[in-house]
Amino acid sequence: MIVSIMLIAIGFVLLIKGADFLVDGSSNIAKKFHIPEIIIGLTIVSIGTSMPELFVSITSALEGHSDMAMGNVIGSNVCNLLLILGLSTVIHPVKFQRETRLIEIPMCLALTIIFMILCNTNTGITRGEAGVLIGLFILFILYTIVMGIKGEKFDGQDNDQNKEASTNVSMLKSILYVVLGIVGLKIGGDLTVEHSVKIAQQFQISEQIISLTILAVGTSLPELVTSVTAARKGNSDIAIGNIIGSNIFNMLLIIGVTALIKPITYNVVYNVQLIILVVATLLLSFFPIIPPKNEMNRPNGLVYLAFYVIYLMILFQI
Repeated sequence: MIVSIMLIAIGFVLLIKGADFLVDGSSNIAKKFHIPEIIIGLTIVSIGTSMPELFVSITSALEGHSDMAMGNVIGSNVCNLLLILGLSTVIHPVKFQRETRLIEIPMCLALTIIFMILCNTNTGITRGEAGVLIGLFILFILYTIVMGIKGEKFDGQDNDQNKEASTNVSMLKSILYVVLGIVGLKIGGDLTVEHSVKIAQQFQISEQIISLTILAVGTSLPELVTSVTAARKGNSDIAIGNIIGSNIFNMLLIIGVTALIKPITYNVVYNVQLIILVVATLLLSFFPIIPPKNEMNRPNGLVYLAFYVIYLMILFQI
């Protein structure tokens, strides 16, 4: 029991550090090819913070634990939105950019509803539906690139800074970071899933509860660190963009790739959590129009944190 808890903790550390190495290495390689910083942030960094969920979900599905694969993603999305964004907002109010309130939040809401519909057809996510999710993910990446280029002016000074930053780290070291990141994520994912299952079996706790709580919070630690740090420094774009982007990546990329490798069986028990996720996302779309407008303030954050506590109470009653 104690050994399993220690190995889960080691797994979480490997997942977080693996994601860090993967993001740093990928970012340095991208800079070598003079890819704009904004695009790196919108794609590589956001995907990087979702890598723990990806490896845990794939490992769970391959080992025959579909409940944990699906529960990890759904639980992480609820955790991202209610706990992490709520906590970030309590630390520092978050301001909404125009494209965030008009496009990205409604898009996240629509994709969550589509995801819920796909989960409830064919008793789960088939390879065909996985293809649909991955296709939607590609469209989202194209959107982020277009908005990144449109919303950011890249002058000569920025490019020079990128070049200077990229020369500080060799290509070989960047590739080594990527390799170490992938290895760390793989080992961390294996340890976390294997020993979470052992604890669940020992205490006769369902895989749904384990995946929606321990795995969800554990694999959301990169988003937690990123968003809370960004909020503390007053970087609203990073704080809220990281949450919305990660939630979309979790549903489209992670479940899409996982189901493409091995179709996922869906347990209708998760519909309760998905409804909570839809309601929480819908509530997020109202925050920009509630005074003070275009801002999620501390009382809003407290509402989200209270909502998360209620969510946990409902979860353990089920």
